[in-house]
Amino acid sequence: MDRPWKVSRGPIAATEMDVKKSEAINAMLIHPIKVLPSNVGDPIRPFALGLFQEIRLLLKPECGVTALRRATGAYVRSKRYYFASAQPDSMRHDIDGNPVEPLTIEDRLAAQERFLSLKTDRSEEVLIEKIVPPAPPQLTKTDQIRAALLGRRAVRQ
Repeated sequence: MDRPWKVSRGPIAATEMDVKKSEAINAMLIHPIKVLPSNVGDPIRPFALGLFQEIRLLLKPECGVTALRRATGAYVRSKRYYFASAQPDSMRHDIDGNPVEPLTIEDRLAAQERFLSLKTDRSEEVLIEKIVPPAPPQLTKTDQIRAALLGRRAVRQ
């Protein structure tokens, strides 16, 4: 993929999962940050470069930096975040949710490629589930014995 998208889908709305991820991040901070969606339907805003360092300064003393990094990583590596970043009119936002600068073409292309790979991965999983049904659960020895004994009683009666 060598050309960025030219047609914008407009603001990419947050889903319930996006809101849960942002709530997890905000729970570790002394006060919530406005760049994250707080309700379903709020726009997903790409972060300004270096924003994690600003977020880290708001970390509660009892929370670890590693946990914050993982929660933030889960948010920024989501399919919808990449989709929002790949839009032609996408802007980077500061901690208060204000637009700072447009994403570079290289960043938009990288986000576009990552979004498409995540979209393809998920569609392949669904396709595989439709073609190959999941294997029936293996019965434990106890369940096998129980089934055998119940079968015998049913035959005798």
